[in-house]
Amino acid sequence: MLVTPGKLLAQVNSPEDLRRLSKDSLPQLCDELRQYIIDTVSINGGHFGASLGVVELTTALHYVFNTPADSLIWDVGHQAYGHKILTERREQFYTNRVYGGLSGFPKRSESKYDAFGVGHSSTSISAALGMAVGARHNNDNQSQHIAVIGDGAMTAGLAFEGMNHAGSLKDANLLIILNDNCMSIDPNVGALREYLTDITTSKSYNKVKDEVWNLLGKMSSFGKNAREVVSKIETSLKGAVTGNSNFFEALNLRYFGPIDGHDIDHLVHVLEDLKNIPGPKILHCLTKKGKGYGPAEKDQTKWHAPGLFDKVTGEIKKSNNPKPQPPKYQIVFGETIVELAEQNEKIVGVTPAMPSGSSLNIMMKAMPDRAFDVAIAEQHAVTFSAGMATKGLTVFCNIYSTFMQRAYDQVIHDVCLQKLPVIFCLDRAGFAGADGPTHHGAYDLAFMRCIPNMIVSAPMNEEELRNLMFTAQSDAIQQGTDAFTIRYPRGNGVMIDWKTEFELIEIGKGRKLKEGKDLAILTIGHVGNYATEACEELAKEGVDAAHYDLRFVKPLDEEMLHEVFGSFEKIITVEDGCLQGGMGSAVLEFMAENGYASKVKRLGIPDRLVEHGEQLELQAECGFDVDGIVAAALAMSTEKITA
Repeated sequence: MLVTPGKLLAQVNSPEDLRRLSKDSLPQLCDELRQYIIDTVSINGGHFGASLGVVELTTALHYVFNTPADSLIWDVGHQAYGHKILTERREQFYTNRVYGGLSGFPKRSESKYDAFGVGHSSTSISAALGMAVGARHNNDNQSQHIAVIGDGAMTAGLAFEGMNHAGSLKDANLLIILNDNCMSIDPNVGALREYLTDITTSKSYNKVKDEVWNLLGKMSSFGKNAREVVSKIETSLKGAVTGNSNFFEALNLRYFGPIDGHDIDHLVHVLEDLKNIPGPKILHCLTKKGKGYGPAEKDQTKWHAPGLFDKVTGEIKKSNNPKPQPPKYQIVFGETIVELAEQNEKIVGVTPAMPSGSSLNIMMKAMPDRAFDVAIAEQHAVTFSAGMATKGLTVFCNIYSTFMQRAYDQVIHDVCLQKLPVIFCLDRAGFAGADGPTHHGAYDLAFMRCIPNMIVSAPMNEEELRNLMFTAQSDAIQQGTDAFTIRYPRGNGVMIDWKTEFELIEIGKGRKLKEGKDLAILTIGHVGNYATEACEELAKEGVDAAHYDLRFVKPLDEEMLHEVFGSFEKIITVEDGCLQGGMGSAVLEFMAENGYASKVKRLGIPDRLVEHGEQLELQAECGFDVDGIVAAALAMSTEKITA
């Protein structure tokens, strides 16, 4: 639903329009922009608190810099709603994250103002530095390159790598803006958080900092040398007043701040000065996630992406379905790991900055000394888990499927090569929904099954998830040499009563769920429930389909596959992962290696980037929802097999 902008915002369709406004009008524009985000997200959904926190910063950046000639890179993209609204997309913003509409993240193909596509955190500094070097190579010494990165994203190794390199390139036109709001999705953790807090709470330093900024403004007319003197004075005072060397200055980045990220007048003044200071530099801005909307300021995790809500009362709208709903898979994981940990003192849990998203926060509350949020640091999460495994601990490392891609080297080198039985629970496998292609968990079945010393599984329902977790932590597995992957989707399962007694599952053993004579449907994971429903629909059409749940893509249940290929000439495989190298590919490999010649139709995520939308919309688009399975089976049932 399209909402009506305020009078001033209605006049601003582009940064060019914005730059025609007087500085005195910017506070009003910020108020209207913030209200427009609140109005739109409340009725259409989306990420919320992060964009509210950078309204003033967004406005100041587009006001001071000549975007898109100057490149503005938003790290992650949760904070880019104001940016989208100010860059020719206000009238389309109601389609944000909707199937066929605007992406929820900056996207190069969507707008010339989106300098770099983002979705995973901590990429902005490296990208902006690459742009700065590329511009220099093209004899462009005028354009600016600005990376806006949150303090949570600063914990990732890639951010440090980018800053380390930037410090050695003294002529690169790079401005890093540290958006410091103490949050990623959950509250930030770690030594960097404590360091930034020390800086921001030092009254003596902040007094000196204000005086230095005033001096900078007064001396700016004297040119580059005066600014260099002021920078050196400020650097020495930081060390003298705080008693610590400045981390960023140690990397040869000129550090400025911290400043109030909600003071639009001061932001514009500071950015205008920084635009004329050469070389790589960092501006530390203090902001409040959810700024301007009371409930979002008070509970920043809850309001990161609240869904639809009443903007007046702050009530988050819930489903009107009065019937009990099956739990989300993440809740099953969170409650089950606590159950298992109560029985097994060796169990520990690890997640990189997603305790609420993965539901490891349940264990963190019940057993705070046995559950670890390691911040946005997937590589560290995996190798940290490997280290604990060497000491005999049973480690559940919970990472979203899409983010596991960031730690692939560590899975191979630090876990599987060393034969350590780390348990990887990959949440959000398959389509992630409205977050789109940066967040789809499309590739894990393929990239995990090709690694030696790795078991790869997917539960069809909540009970199967519990039993796979129970199996993975059993002595038989933990005393072995194989890592264990359990992947499951975002959203709800299918069982109301799911807390059954634990049962061991035989590794590599699938299940025959339905007899049939016309064709066989092989599934893995939650989409097996679609096949169950499809079999019922096919029966109405006179097609008798057998249904097999593989459970494991590695090792395969070869005994069951011999039965399938020995009994059926027509076979359909269904998975919510990429077709290239996935479960269907594994079945074809088995068929080729064993000399079978059945007709096999593979359903899954095709070899292209699938955009955003509701999960069911995307599954229908790719042809592996219930209707897609039925259509494929009906088409195959009418085909004649020729020798």
